[in-house]
Amino acid sequence: MYVDKQSTLQDVPETTPAELLAEKQRQLFSATQDAEEDEDLVLAEQEPLWILLCENAVPQSTYKPPPVVPKETVGTGANKFLYYVCKEPGLPWIKLPSVTPAQIDVSRQIRKLFTGRLEAPVKSYPPFPGNEANYLRAQIARISAGTHVSPQGFFLIMEEEDDEEGEPLQDSYDVNPDFEGIPVSEMAESLSTWVHHVQHILPQGRCTWLNLSMKPSEDIDEDEDMEEAEEEPDEPEPEVGPPLLTPLSQDAELFNTPPWTSKMSSTLTSVHAIAVLRSNLWQGGHAYASGKKFENIYVGWGLKTAGDGFSPSVPPTPLKEYVGDEEITEVPDPTPRDERELAEALVAAQEEMEGSDREDESDDDY
Repeated sequence: MYVDKQSTLQDVPETTPAELLAEKQRQLFSATQDAEEDEDLVLAEQEPLWILLCENAVPQSTYKPPPVVPKETVGTGANKFLYYVCKEPGLPWIKLPSVTPAQIDVSRQIRKLFTGRLEAPVKSYPPFPGNEANYLRAQIARISAGTHVSPQGFFLIMEEEDDEEGEPLQDSYDVNPDFEGIPVSEMAESLSTWVHHVQHILPQGRCTWLNLSMKPSEDIDEDEDMEEAEEEPDEPEPEVGPPLLTPLSQDAELFNTPPWTSKMSSTLTSVHAIAVLRSNLWQGGHAYASGKKFENIYVGWGLKTAGDGFSPSVPPTPLKEYVGDEEITEVPDPTPRDERELAEALVAAQEEMEGSDREDESDDDY
């Protein structure tokens, strides 16, 4: 059977003038882009040469950041206990991280409400070093140090090993087996019958002060001159807070407000009444005591009383302009052409030096 193969072929469509114009424009733009990339590559290769010439003229900064205060180990100070949180009953408990002195320091300067999301960032000034989980842990440490109280005589201080200065450490306590309780009426009238049983947090952000200016014994050189020793700054004064089991009657007022309010739960049936204590500095902190029993609870926003209004921290003053000497003068930045000419001159000088070296080697061969 004869088949006409010519009929199965399709004619090639002719190229329109618009398509030819678009192709020419594409080639033109691609050539321009390649030329720009080559020029950028040349400038990028020449830039280090200019930096090498100018790096000696740039003044070097003498600023040294302050040393970082290390956090207290788990089981001591502000990290004495571990805390777990959850948003709703039935949800899994999440362990909060240990608190650092920097987080406690910044939390004292800001006021932020919680969102309930532990991974949420804390946007504030000064910048908070962490997320909401770290901020919650810092507030828990502050609230615990300020509102955890107990009847006087319920705990006894346990003196442990001496510290570096030879003084006994008083950072732990034990239950007094001989405690008989304090009358409810007396606890409702006098704040001296209540004591703090959590260590005070120092301005450094730790419960135990750490001397950051002290150098390790390995770094001390015995052959140092006396003049260098005299030039060293004076030793910082150690921060000291109230000792453990300090009575509440010694707490300072804030914004002309007494730190605590105490009363009896009922004046009608005083036989069955209990002594109730309320914190005025941390609104939501309460405690009760009756005989040999007492408890602490906090239900609040996690913010400390700020008085009539809160004044946020002011940013630091701007630094002064650099004061140059007579040898330093300002000159305009070099143009790409100047950098290219400088690079060519350096390459030519290097080639000339290499050529002279080769001539010297050839003369030595004879």
